[in-house]
Amino acid sequence: MVQAVSAPVIETSGFGIFSDKDKLALLRRLAEKRGLIILTDSDSAGFFIRGRLRGMLGGANIRHAYIPDIGGRERRKSSPSREGKLGVEAMTPEVIINALLSAGATFEEMPERGEKEEKITKADMFELGLSGGPGSAEKRRRLMGRIDLPERLSANGLLDVLNVLYTREEFLMLLSSLS
Repeated sequence: MVQAVSAPVIETSGFGIFSDKDKLALLRRLAEKRGLIILTDSDSAGFFIRGRLRGMLGGANIRHAYIPDIGGRERRKSSPSREGKLGVEAMTPEVIINALLSAGATFEEMPERGEKEEKITKADMFELGLSGGPGSAEKRRRLMGRIDLPERLSANGLLDVLNVLYTREEFLMLLSSLS
């Protein structure tokens, strides 16, 4: 899949989301902090997942983005889906962006060169021992446990989530308070 936007994407793993209490808690936190857009396939399974998530997350700060019904077979599959529709993974970036805009997503401009950015960076993660070094996976796991994030987040996934939940300054203060 071609990346359409620079934003945290939390994969639901299909129906697996319903039994993943940690991921549901993360989705709840993200919805409360910044809002959440649910984008699923346009087949009956996608609408079932969408409806259940709406109920499980309470509906606050949640919007729904819809891709069009387009018939066909995805390249990675040997046969079409049961309903014969393409899923989100087969959509072009333009279709995904239009679906997000229709759901009310806003797109921030990238900062001008030289503007100070308050994001947590991969370099920060490395300097703090949370990536790229001996024991970094264990340090990330401990951190995620202390701040109630799912333990299966990758280093990049953690970085995305941290940048939604905290400014760089807030994150550094949080880390010093956990020490």
